[in-house]
Amino acid sequence: MRYLLVANVYEQIENTTKRLEMTDYLVDLFKKTPKDLIDKVVYLTQGKIYPDFMGIEIGMAEKLVIRAIARAAGRRIKELEEDFRKTGDLGETAQKFLERKLQLTFAYKPLTVERVYKALDKIARASGAGSIDQKIALLAGILSDAEPKEAKYIVRTVTGKLRLGIADMTVLDALAIAYGGGKEARPLLERAYNVSSDLGQVAKVVAENGLEGLKNFKISVGKPIRPMLAERLSSPEEILEKLGGKCIAEYKYDGERVQAHKKGDEVFLFSRRLENITNQFPDAVELVKSHIKPFSAIIEAECVSVDPETGEMRPFQELMHRRRKHDIRKAIEEYPVSLFIFDVLYVDGRDLTLEEYPVRHKILEEIVDETDRVQIAKYLITDDPKELEAFFEEAIENGCEGLVCKSLGKESIYQAGSRGWLWIKYKRDYKSEMTDAVDLTVVGAFHGRGKRAGTYGALLLAAYNHEEDVFETVCKCGSGFTDKDLEKIPKMMEPYIIPHRHARVKTKLEADVWFEPKIVLEVIGAEITLSPVHTCGMGSIREGSGLAIRFPRFTGRYRLDKSAEDSTTVNEIIEMYKRQLKRIES
Repeated sequence: MRYLLVANVYEQIENTTKRLEMTDYLVDLFKKTPKDLIDKVVYLTQGKIYPDFMGIEIGMAEKLVIRAIARAAGRRIKELEEDFRKTGDLGETAQKFLERKLQLTFAYKPLTVERVYKALDKIARASGAGSIDQKIALLAGILSDAEPKEAKYIVRTVTGKLRLGIADMTVLDALAIAYGGGKEARPLLERAYNVSSDLGQVAKVVAENGLEGLKNFKISVGKPIRPMLAERLSSPEEILEKLGGKCIAEYKYDGERVQAHKKGDEVFLFSRRLENITNQFPDAVELVKSHIKPFSAIIEAECVSVDPETGEMRPFQELMHRRRKHDIRKAIEEYPVSLFIFDVLYVDGRDLTLEEYPVRHKILEEIVDETDRVQIAKYLITDDPKELEAFFEEAIENGCEGLVCKSLGKESIYQAGSRGWLWIKYKRDYKSEMTDAVDLTVVGAFHGRGKRAGTYGALLLAAYNHEEDVFETVCKCGSGFTDKDLEKIPKMMEPYIIPHRHARVKTKLEADVWFEPKIVLEVIGAEITLSPVHTCGMGSIREGSGLAIRFPRFTGRYRLDKSAEDSTTVNEIIEMYKRQLKRIES
C-alpha cells in the first residue's frame, strides 16, 4: 500500500473544519487499507507506532531530523535551520526542500506503508553506541524516496507533531462504519478498546473477523483498562437522590491515579492516560508485590506523596517530582508514596468489571494486606445527607480534595472508558459564585499587547462534549498568569499550532492562533453566566445562548496528567450553572 494514499488523507483531514468530513476521510482510508496493515495505519494516524502503554516512542530530536532531511535533500543544514525558523513546522520545511530535489531527479522508489512503519520502528528501538547515526540514516533513507507531501507527514510523525487531532472516538466511529455497517456497531468496538487500550488491535480484529471477533476481547494483565470517570455534584442531598438514596463515599485523595497490574513478581503501573509509569515508582511496585495477595490482579489506587516524618499527605504538585527520569532513588527518599486502593478489576482470571461495586469492594478487602503505606481508601456507607457532609469535611481536613460517591445498586458495574452517574465527585460547594476550579482545554490564543507583546494575551478555553466528541468554548482567560507562565505557555503550545480552527472545536470566536486540543489547564472564575458568544451548552438553558465562565483566572496548575478528553464536560458546566441559579433564587 502506497504511503502517499495515507498522506493524501492526512492533508484532507488537516484542511477540514468539519468533524463529519474528518470521519468520512478516515472511513475511506480504512476501506482502502489491506486488512493486514490496518493496525499500522491506525497507529500512524494516532501519531505513534504502538499503543501508549508499550512505552515505545519514536523520539527523534529536531536537530537530528534536520540532519536527516539535509542528507536526503542534498542541502546544507544551515539552510534548513533558517527555513525552519521561518515556518516553525519542520514538516513544511522538509516538504519544501524535497520539492526542489524532486525537480532535479526522477530516480526514487515509491514508499509503502510497510517500509515507512518498519523504518520508524527501527528508529524507535535504536539504542546504545552508534544509535544516533543509525536513526539519521534510517530517516534519511525513507525521506530520499519520499514525495514532498509524504516527507511532511513522516517528519511530523517522528517529531511527535502530526497535528491531526484525531480522537480515539473518531477512529472508532470510522471503524464502525467501514467494517461494522454503521455507527450503531460502535459499542462493540468501544468495549473491546476499553478493555485493551489498543486501537490498532481492535481495528485488525474487526477488519479480519468482523464484529463477532470483537466478542473475544478479554482483560489481560499488562494491558491497561481505560479508566472509569465520574460526574460532579455539589450537595449531599443531590448526590444521594442521584444514587438511589444510599451510596458508598470514599476519600478523593490528592494524588496520581494509577492502575496496577500484578502477575507473580511482575508489576506494571499505568497512569490515567494509560502511560507506563512503572519505572517512576519502584517503591509503589514493591508495595503492590508485597501487599496484593492474589497471583494476578488489576487494582486501581491513588498514589499519594506522604511526608515521611509526619505521615501527612503532601499535595499533588509535590508528587510530580517523581516524574523525573533521572535520580529516581533520591526522589524516592524525598517523596515516598503510599497507595490508597479504591477498586479491583481482575483477580486470577476473573473479570470483575461487570460485577456490582459492592461485590468488587468486598473482594478488594479480601485481597489487600493493609499497612500504613497500603490501605483501602477510607469509606463510609450512608443514606444520611448530614453524615455524608460530615465525612466530606473530615476528608478535607485530612488533606483530600473531597469525596467520590459511588452507586451500590445492581447497575454499579465498572464502566471502562466512560463518564457516568455511577460515580459522583463531591468537592467544594457552589454558592452564588464559582468556588471550585474546572479543567479546560486550550483550543486557541490571542496575541498580547503592551507588556504582553510577543506572547499570548489570553487563551481560548473549552469544555469537552463527550456525546458529540467536540470541544465547546467557555471562556477567554488572560488572568492568573505569572511572567514565567507567559514565557512557558507559547513554548508548551508550539507543537500543537494548526493553521485553522480544529474540526473538533465549536466556537463563534476567531482566535489569532489555533491549537490541536491537547493541553489542559485548571481555571477558576467568579460565576457561570449565559453567553451569546461561547458555545458551551448552546441552547441548553436558553435558545441562542451558551454558557461562559465570568472573570476566569488560571490557578497555576497545568493538568498534564489529563488528556483533553478528560477535561470538565459541557454537562458538568450546565449542572454547575443550574445549581448556582437555584442558590441565587433562594
